Amino acid sequence: MPPIRGSRAGRRRHAAVVAALVTCSTALTGQDLAVAGGAPAPSGPVPRLEWNPCVRGGEFDCATAKVPLDHDDPGGRTIELAVVKRKATDPGRRIGTLFFNPGGPGGPGTVQMPQNYEKFPREVRERFDIVSWDPRGIGSSTAVDCFANPEEAAAWNAGKPAGFPVGEKEREAFTAAYEDLARRCERRDPELLRHVSTTDSARDLDLLRRAVGEPHLTYQGISYGTILGATYANLFPDKVRAMVLDSNIDPEAWTNHASDDDPRLPTFLRMGSDRTAAATLDRFLTLCGSTTTARCAFSAGSPKATRTKFDQLMQRLRKQPVGAWTYAGTVADAVNSLYVVHPGWTHLAGRLQDLWRGRAPEPAPLPPPPAVPHPDPYLGEEQAAAVLCGDSPNPRDPQVYHGLEEAAAARAGDAGRFWTWAAEGCATWPAVAADRYTGPWDKPTAHPVLVVGTTYDPSTPYTNAQAMAEKLADARLLTHDGYGHTALINPSSCVNTHTGRYLVDGTLPPAGTTCGPDTPPFSPSKPSGGIATGGGGTAGIAS
Repeated sequence: MPPIRGSRAGRRRHAAVVAALVTCSTALTGQDLAVAGGAPAPSGPVPRLEWNPCVRGGEFDCATAKVPLDHDDPGGRTIELAVVKRKATDPGRRIGTLFFNPGGPGGPGTVQMPQNYEKFPREVRERFDIVSWDPRGIGSSTAVDCFANPEEAAAWNAGKPAGFPVGEKEREAFTAAYEDLARRCERRDPELLRHVSTTDSARDLDLLRRAVGEPHLTYQGISYGTILGATYANLFPDKVRAMVLDSNIDPEAWTNHASDDDPRLPTFLRMGSDRTAAATLDRFLTLCGSTTTARCAFSAGSPKATRTKFDQLMQRLRKQPVGAWTYAGTVADAVNSLYVVHPGWTHLAGRLQDLWRGRAPEPAPLPPPPAVPHPDPYLGEEQAAAVLCGDSPNPRDPQVYHGLEEAAAARAGDAGRFWTWAAEGCATWPAVAADRYTGPWDKPTAHPVLVVGTTYDPSTPYTNAQAMAEKLADARLLTHDGYGHTALINPSSCVNTHTGRYLVDGTLPPAGTTCGPDTPPFSPSKPSGGIATGGGGTAGIAS
């Protein structure tokens, strides 16, 4: 889950999955589902999806769905959702539709699903149409856009410190920039700001499910997509066929324990993003220092020496940036670069070594754009902010963030500073969502949910996955003892095999199952992935 200032590059990094296996547990039965609780009343007519090739000769189809701005007023203003689909590659064995949300908030599914399509397990691609969409307020859907033109947006972005503020002068500029953004957004479309919540998107998802003719939902959500999935599961519990939630946000942390009182901590500190980012950064430096400079350019010959080298580099950058690379900007780059192990960690090590030598590194390359009509939609910070700030309570006094930063830095170092300021824009955000789901989270679903958590995740802690599995009425936790943000974009054949099998026929991994990554960081080769389970399983499955 990137911060509300997350770069376009950061949002594009979300992706990945591949494979299939057997072990036994519960199986999906398809039609005979137990009704598990009342769902919201239908919100207007089911959208009509007129599919056409996204681009001539392309493999993806695009459509536009019209949905109510306010689901409680289905006869009022409507908005548009941009939708994308890749048909099942083995139509004779097609099971149905898998809906995918790439996280964020602010992830444009019409870009990120096509970009990462090949990373879904082969059997899932064969047997499901895979559908994604730009959630309301985002990308090519009816979007929150608080600027008159791209130049105005670029000028606003250039007028604030990169990463997070350092020193009183930068703190004043930073908070003033977000106060200005809030004023701009309130002037542009205040009604839209109140209707881009996770609950609104969950109700959109149910309309999309009905639009493609599915009686029940099959869903995979990563990062913020886990909160969207958990919200859907509790609004429409009888409609859940299968649901994979990967790199989870604790629902209680997201909702401030269902309280609207001014919270003591911002969202990401409640989640523990600062602690998990610090732990993941420490593993990066430890593993880098345990290998040669041929495999990790920043290695100083030992873990301790490499950690010391990193601290010294940060101190140097505080005093003197290297070109445009400031201390705070470098910390932000480091945290974001921990999301994708291959090739992200190797590229990060190279940039840190360039800075160590006093050279300004080239920024990380973006993945190639997919073949869709709008491969590079406007993704201004206000889009993610509209969802986060409207949905999740944050301290409303900008003056408290400096003190929170120092406390977070005491427990999590540089990463604590980064994650504290990631939600400061919410302090002056002008809207609260009109429709927010704050629990309960344990409504019995028609079928169990599969929760996946990674032990060294720089954004969503493994403890949040444990919390999600505990809070949902019927969920199984699958542990990825690995690195990076989401198992989907950091491949583990073991994880992919279990998630693929679960999506196809409902087979859950045995309780206590733990998977490893296919390729450890800075590894010269690709060993086969193994499985350690608490109740049976298969070890050494070839990737």
